[in-house]
Amino acid sequence: MNYIIFALLSAVFAALTSILAKIGMKNVNSNLATALRCIVVVAFSWLMAFITTDISSQFASLTPRTLVFLILSGLATGASWMCYFHALKIGNVNLVVPIDKSAIVLTMLLSFLIFPGENFTLFKLLCIVLIASGTYLMIEKKRRKTSQAKKSAILYAFLGAVFAALTSILGKIGIEGIASDFGSAIRCVVVLIMAWVIVLFGKSSRQIGRIGTKSGIFIILSGMATGASWLCYYRALSMGPASVVVPLDKLSILFTCIFSYIFFKEKLTKKSLTGLMLIVTGTLLLVIC
Repeated sequence: MNYIIFALLSAVFAALTSILAKIGMKNVNSNLATALRCIVVVAFSWLMAFITTDISSQFASLTPRTLVFLILSGLATGASWMCYFHALKIGNVNLVVPIDKSAIVLTMLLSFLIFPGENFTLFKLLCIVLIASGTYLMIEKKRRKTSQAKKSAILYAFLGAVFAALTSILGKIGIEGIASDFGSAIRCVVVLIMAWVIVLFGKSSRQIGRIGTKSGIFIILSGMATGASWLCYYRALSMGPASVVVPLDKLSILFTCIFSYIFFKEKLTKKSLTGLMLIVTGTLLLVIC
């Protein structure tokens, strides 16, 4: 049953990614923080690719079509991360993360429209309704003086979810004929290049020399948490059934809410807690069905 431990560790590290990133971005531009995180994530992704695949044969299997879709998926990933981490910087974790998790709903809808072979059942529709309803309940009304910041956080979080859904669709096409770990590693390189191009040609590049030690450490730790989450997740998948591993990994939203209370004193109201339970229930039912 060791795969259960690795699946739960994957969820914990995924939750820590958001918490550590928010702390690290306190006095740092979110795009610059994302670019720095990408360096660590790329290292982990290629480490995972070398461990799980034959790199030379994977490169030989690359086709122009595959490479194009992997690049497009990488660009969507970069856009998703930048929107998501900017939303985290300006909004509460308990507000941003549930919206980000709604990407699974958008992914299912896009899959149904783009891939005719996808089986869209009434049970899956029920799961979508549960997740969407839970997300709506977790978007709490705040005091008027913070409403503008909240609106911006919601907007960026939803944009992050849209790009995350596009990442999945484009990635699904891009990894045809190659190992998923190898495809993810290529995507991460695209994200790294995209992030640093935006940083170097934007005003945020001026902050590189002014990043404090504390911010730098937490940004690096955030990237390491992402890499650790991936390593634990794929280790769990290699040891146990996906029907158990995937639902456990999705419990990251629960750990995120727990950590946000510990580190930021963000409390869930009864309404938010109900929304969280709906999201978790819908997600577990969806990945098990």
